Amino acid sequence: MTGETGTARRPQPRPSADARLPRQRDSSEVAQLRLLAAVGTDKHRFDRLVDWLTQWHAQATGPITLTVQHGHTNAPQLPGAVPFLGHDALQQAMIDADLVVCHGGPATILEARRHGHLPIVVPRDPARGEHVDNHQLLFARRLGAAGLVALCETREALHEALTAGAADPSRYAVAADPDAHEARRAAVARVGQIVDDLVTRSTPRPPRWRVWSRPRPGTEEIR
Repeated sequence: MTGETGTARRPQPRPSADARLPRQRDSSEVAQLRLLAAVGTDKHRFDRLVDWLTQWHAQATGPITLTVQHGHTNAPQLPGAVPFLGHDALQQAMIDADLVVCHGGPATILEARRHGHLPIVVPRDPARGEHVDNHQLLFARRLGAAGLVALCETREALHEALTAGAADPSRYAVAADPDAHEARRAAVARVGQIVDDLVTRSTPRPPRWRVWSRPRPGTEEIR
């Protein structure tokens, strides 16, 4: 077979199926830590996570490359801060990262695991105005108890996790799971059920009792 220049073209090998799979995390020591932090696209600000990350970065040692997707939170004084990432850009950032820190969104957590990360998760707290309900807390605590995320609900816990991950990123690596999209659908459905239950419990129910009046003389009470 010849090309447009008349020179023979070698047949190009087809990409193997393995090339489409998420790569396994490299457990070797990294020269420069690549850290991705993602707060999601919810309209509520998540100052707490961004502030905690900023405080840790100020005292961290060693070279660090940051990508901080801060959403509707005010842009932090950090390198690599962007409001939003498109789907493909977020996937690539997860592929490139050594550590992933994120909110408690089910989709973000499961995408991180699909790319071989044990995500360091700080769930949004509705009591702090970070979300409309506590489904992230419920979901993240359930996964934390199962060892599927590194749950951090305090600044100290997050800083300890980040410091440990910077020293040895393999502590937060898991086997990349290309089939996690099925788990993602199941998890999102479960969270939807949790939200429905929360709404149901928060909606006032009509009282079970009814006003009873004594029948007037000469009338018969109907039951």
